[in-house]
Amino acid sequence: MARSGKRRNSGRDVHGILLLDKPLGLSSNSALQKAKRMFDARKAGHTGSLDPLATGLLPICFGQATKVSQYLIDCDKQYRATMQLGAVTTTGDTEGEVIQEYDVSNVTSTKISQVIRAFIGDITQVPPMYSAIKHQGKPLYKLAAKGVEVERTPRKVHIFDLKLVDFRDNKVEFDVHCSKGTYIRTLAEDMGKQLGCGAHLVSLRRYAVGNYQQITPYSFAQLNEILEQGGHESLDKQLLGLDSGLAHLPPLELNDEQALRLSNGQRISVDSKLNPGLMRLYSPKSGFFGLGEEHASGLLSPSRIFHFSV
Repeated sequence: MARSGKRRNSGRDVHGILLLDKPLGLSSNSALQKAKRMFDARKAGHTGSLDPLATGLLPICFGQATKVSQYLIDCDKQYRATMQLGAVTTTGDTEGEVIQEYDVSNVTSTKISQVIRAFIGDITQVPPMYSAIKHQGKPLYKLAAKGVEVERTPRKVHIFDLKLVDFRDNKVEFDVHCSKGTYIRTLAEDMGKQLGCGAHLVSLRRYAVGNYQQITPYSFAQLNEILEQGGHESLDKQLLGLDSGLAHLPPLELNDEQALRLSNGQRISVDSKLNPGLMRLYSPKSGFFGLGEEHASGLLSPSRIFHFSV
């Protein structure tokens, strides 16, 4: 009998969002695979990469929750970072070689605060060569590793807030609240240029993604302890619901008939008394089941249906 060429996915059907504390030195994909094995999950995805040298909040989506991962990728992020003044590296962080050094004796806290304020709002960044952005189908970091540098298109990002936390031993610690697509390494380099002394990133920790704020994420050690004490059933209880990452969108309660029509791709007439736009959809039988978009006409159309129970 001929075997099918398709590999069958193994693992459990697990659905929900894990708030993982990504450790230092591990890539986001490696962290994802480790979490997937720990949960023995059939399907999983992460919500935007953290460099191996970065730590902190990395939401992992299991099962049906992978359908909301894009909305989390699009959310704004918050970080605490430290940059070293006086040296520029090939990568913008400590992984690269120092290519230029400067005197920093004239840099003061007052000057740093003035420079920081200038970066709040819309800014333009040139993506670093050591990034996953592709050029003619190849990731830039692979070209950079061969000593090849190509022209990159500047990108507009938004800095909501930027605060000086500490300045000592030529190191600047700062908090940044930024839009998706912001490179903190590039931000550190650009601030170093404005200070006239160069800079590179020495540490980075992400502590908020969208409305996931003031939450302590789980370390692998904590998850392993939960698994050993209570098995996968206890581990699953640590997962958040699919709608937990979409709390910035208004909720809309529908009856089961309306929900069924939307799940079949139909538009329905509603009087939600909400502003037109994207909203979370709920019904008595299904609970949260997807996203819909209300139009100025009063019609509600399905935007993304995640699951539906009749």
